[in-house]
Amino acid sequence: MDAKSLLKDHVSKIVTLTDEQFDYFFSHFKTETFKKGQTIISESQDVDKEYFVISGCLKSFYVNDDVKMYILQFAMPTWWASDYAALYNKTKATINVDCVSDVEILSLSNQDREKICSEIHEIEHFFRWRTNRGYVASQKRLLSFMNNDTKTRYEELLSLYPALYNTVPKHLIAAYLGVSRETLSRLYNASKPH
Repeated sequence: MDAKSLLKDHVSKIVTLTDEQFDYFFSHFKTETFKKGQTIISESQDVDKEYFVISGCLKSFYVNDDVKMYILQFAMPTWWASDYAALYNKTKATINVDCVSDVEILSLSNQDREKICSEIHEIEHFFRWRTNRGYVASQKRLLSFMNNDTKTRYEELLSLYPALYNTVPKHLIAAYLGVSRETLSRLYNASKPH
């Protein structure tokens, strides 16, 4: 599916737009491609765009003072990624976003998103729904970290996003779960049918 059709299908699950409204909305996006390992957002830089993934996989992550990586999000096709705190508050990035694989994305500037939201109510509703959904997912993940053991978090991830295990290297999944690569290997081997 091409970029325009993928975005149209994604948006149409939430709101109904006329062809003219969607074409106008789509005209504000820019298609970009990046190679595996390339950085899209670096800590301390200005952030003025969000990204809709067409193909490939992005990761949003933070590296602490001890140089330990914490993965906040993976973004597969039809998922969105950015440093939203920096984007909405017009502050410097506190997280990084880079490419787990080669990716094709649609980028949308903050200014264009705000302009379109003020012009087309359905688009404003779409972005509000998406932001609310993202907040709920973050809250759910935080509660899982506070309440569940590693095995339960691993099983949740596997059931919610089975495609991640074929796309994302295991050391990155371990970083997402907050465990060592060795612990992830033990969980993976224990969950395989014998």
